[in-house]
Amino acid sequence: VQLQASGGGLVQAGGSLRLSCAASGRTFNSRALGWFRQAPGKERELVAVVTWSDGNTYYADSVKGRFTISRDSAKNTVYLQMNSLKPGDTAVYYCATRLLRTTIYDYWGQGTQVTVSS
Repeated sequence: VQLQASGGGLVQAGGSLRLSCAASGRTFNSRALGWFRQAPGKERELVAVVTWSDGNTYYADSVKGRFTISRDSAKNTVYLQMNSLKPGDTAVYYCATRLLRTTIYDYWGQGTQVTVSS
């Protein structure tokens, strides 16, 4: 499995960014894909998850109502639309995947930096 994250950048507070995670290597119908983030000096945080087969989603409270995770089965890509960005959203964002009914994310993409200026 290969995951390729992209779309990070520098944006002002209140702005938007869309991250993409291109997935390849196997079918994902029995998997979930998630976005994590890690800010300097902080623990890694699970931001959002989507189940590939039915599109069910989960969001951390810190991003609920501002971020939207979605998947495009035709493109094998998962997106994280981030709106109303805050300086506290600054972090390296990673996409990862796990089998359903497990908790361990076994494949990870490289990170993409998101910086939100005040």
